[in-house]
Amino acid sequence: MSIDAGTTSVRCILFDKDRRPVSIAKRELSIFYPEDGWVEQDPDEIWSFTMGAITEALTQVGAKPEEIDSIGIANQRETTILWDVETGKPVYRAIVWQCRRTADYCSRLRDQGYVEIIRAKTGLVVDPYFCATKIRWILDNVPGASDLAKMGRLRLGTVDSWLIWQLTGGKVHATDCTNASRTMLYNIHSLQWDKELLELFGLEESMLPQVLPSSGEFGVADIWQLSRQIPICGVAGDQQAALFGEECFNPGDVKNTYGTGGFLLMNTGDAPVESANGLITTIAWQIGDKVCYCLEGSVFVAGAAVKWLRDKVGIIDNTAETENIALEAGNNGGCYMVPAFTGLGAPYWDPSARGVIVGLTGDTDACHIVRATLESLAYQVQDVIGAMETDSGYSITSLKADGGAASNKFLMQFQADISNVPVRKPGCLETTALGAAMFAGCFTGFYDVTRCMDDSEMVFEPSIQQQERQELLNNWHKAVQRAKNWSNNN
Repeated sequence: MSIDAGTTSVRCILFDKDRRPVSIAKRELSIFYPEDGWVEQDPDEIWSFTMGAITEALTQVGAKPEEIDSIGIANQRETTILWDVETGKPVYRAIVWQCRRTADYCSRLRDQGYVEIIRAKTGLVVDPYFCATKIRWILDNVPGASDLAKMGRLRLGTVDSWLIWQLTGGKVHATDCTNASRTMLYNIHSLQWDKELLELFGLEESMLPQVLPSSGEFGVADIWQLSRQIPICGVAGDQQAALFGEECFNPGDVKNTYGTGGFLLMNTGDAPVESANGLITTIAWQIGDKVCYCLEGSVFVAGAAVKWLRDKVGIIDNTAETENIALEAGNNGGCYMVPAFTGLGAPYWDPSARGVIVGLTGDTDACHIVRATLESLAYQVQDVIGAMETDSGYSITSLKADGGAASNKFLMQFQADISNVPVRKPGCLETTALGAAMFAGCFTGFYDVTRCMDDSEMVFEPSIQQQERQELLNNWHKAVQRAKNWSNNN
């Protein structure tokens, strides 16, 4: 049983011995935007929707709890929840990874010279994306939160920790090293919560979860819907889970997940690689005592840009139709869209950037805007690929693609064209959930992860000339310059 607690939805998927999904249940999550750049969710909804998905996934195929080997959890990373250990209630909504409310706080940290200290210990850049400044914001701004912390009643964690706490009836407060590595509080070299960073953010280690390997013992799910206690044996941040699910087991292997955001990860083996080009160094997974590291470039807005076309602009009725619209347009008509709705992530890291559409003329129509939006996903990935090749010394020879938007054939072909590498789409796009299941099954012996499945459904080969590719990229980078530094009053 895999629980994939993403940004837009919670899925529960049952996988068989051949790693095939046999049951999929999904619940769409609510997202709140109380102020410009603020993004929140309801932790209680995340939990109740998880239980609903679990029940439905079992019911769909008549599966009994005693037939479930183990549970794996993959989760949206950096989304931060604080709760009262006595009541079990959150003290505030979950602050989502996309939220930019702590941009000023991060600017002060940079001005005070903490950039290199934080990077050296955590592999991360100083940015609102990560958990530490979100935690501090809740303690400083939510009435009573700081008092609960002083009383020792406050617990904090990412979504995986919240679900583990709930599934185990409050018996286990834990996370895995991939999620810990996204907090800006965890030393990825010593594999411990860093005392100097805890002191910097004014946090007590007692508030934090125990950090365990991605494949291991996280307690047992003991909830009324389940007649059997099911062991939780796999936990990982969603992108690391997708890297594992895509079988990127060797240094130099690369995958991109086209979800709400876009996340490009490269396996760098047992040694962390420091980035000089706006990427982050993070933990890919830990199995037993062996830690695998990766380079990552995070694109804040990918599939969310297509949803914006549907929900906010209203020029499409559903996301699936964008493929045909883009093909019918023939080209972008000179139109470029930079979807920096919540700033720009890697390799720019500009929280003050905002979305722009440039190159508009009297001939620009809705089809051009749809195509430009899809193209923007590929351009952002290519920016990260360039930085990744420079940092790692590896030449990327192919790109594995998963996530919802990977089903868009136009996008996959355009990615191959603009990156000049083959793009491989797996037969099962639920690689995040599969990775979580594989971590759990690896621990229990249900899966032999050394046996690769290699179920690529489709391979997209590059089909344009270098001159056209370079012209498109040059115009894209001009558009990015227009988007940068937009909301900065200076």
